Amino acid sequence: MKPDEIFREEVERLKKENINWAPKTLQSASSNRSVYDNKEVILLCSNNYLGLANHPKLIQASIEATKKYGAGSGAVRPISGTMELHLELERKIAKFKKTEAALFYQSGFAVNAGLIPAILQDGWLVVSDELNHGSIIDGIRLSKAEKAVYKHCDMESLRNVMKEHSKKNYKAIMIITDGVFSMDGDIAPLDEIYEIAQEYNAMTYVDDAHGDGVLGENGRGAAFHFGLHGKIDVEIGTFSKAFGTVGGYISGSKNLREYALNKSRTWLLSGSHPPGVVASCIAAIDVLESEPQLVKNLWKNREFFIKGLKDLGFDTGFSQTPIVPVMLKDSGLARKFSQRLFDEGVYALPIVFPMVAKDKARIRNQVSAAHTLEDLKEALNAYEKIGKELNVI
Repeated sequence: MKPDEIFREEVERLKKENINWAPKTLQSASSNRSVYDNKEVILLCSNNYLGLANHPKLIQASIEATKKYGAGSGAVRPISGTMELHLELERKIAKFKKTEAALFYQSGFAVNAGLIPAILQDGWLVVSDELNHGSIIDGIRLSKAEKAVYKHCDMESLRNVMKEHSKKNYKAIMIITDGVFSMDGDIAPLDEIYEIAQEYNAMTYVDDAHGDGVLGENGRGAAFHFGLHGKIDVEIGTFSKAFGTVGGYISGSKNLREYALNKSRTWLLSGSHPPGVVASCIAAIDVLESEPQLVKNLWKNREFFIKGLKDLGFDTGFSQTPIVPVMLKDSGLARKFSQRLFDEGVYALPIVFPMVAKDKARIRNQVSAAHTLEDLKEALNAYEKIGKELNVI
């Protein structure tokens, strides 16, 4: 069979099972309402939790840096691609996270795909939450460590896994978890995970992509939410969510930074970020520290929206954050519901298999600090109308 025939058959299967992606096209953006496919919609499927992607200070910083330094560095960081802006950003990250050092990567995915296999060695054990992000799973698969999985956020399961493997003589053990889980919006119990890690002399690695700018002191993340800042061995995050830009990072000890700088292939072998991107990342941290009301507004909007959904009779799953799912179970229903929302001027995506289990399809809503109460009320009205129309409520 020809390769293109293989691709065609698989795409047809995905469409038949209602699990194919068909992205809409962004034509004009704002932080609460944007134009997709020639239609203005309330945006409820963006990671732009604080509305920083359209903040004038970030835009101006990007423009000024591009004019001064050019469109790109023309190299990878280890050769000639490290600019003073990169180092300034890393100092900013470390100060924000209150750690010794930080290292800026091309993306959060690049951190997990490159750092995890660089750390985990033959003779190590890695213990992972079953619902960890795909980038964590890929990073673990690329490593030579022995692998174990515990049930999602189930501390009894984690203890059982650690106890079962404690009889073996591993060189080292690492527990890896998301800080906030992107599909359900629930928070990993880091306090208990840290306690178990201490009990078994294990390292801790937390991917806080959806916790940055959302949880903890002024949005400093899940470790701060649990009072564990400075105690997590490896914290990773991304600028592509609440910070409104793009790029991943690690924060921790100076030794961790130097280790990653020398051993992580995704950092070593990828071109460095353009100066405009780096400058906007620096500006994002500055704005977050100078405008604490952003995080407060985010949580105010989240509480209003989730209460509204629950009052209407929708199942919002295990949400503890501005990620608010509406559980519909069936993939076809989730797709139909999402399309009807778009028809009514609300853009919220269906999340279906394989991103979630086949019977766990949902609409994933992501509330922003930039949403007005009028935006959220309008969205809730659409949910009520379609929920009744499709016999969901």
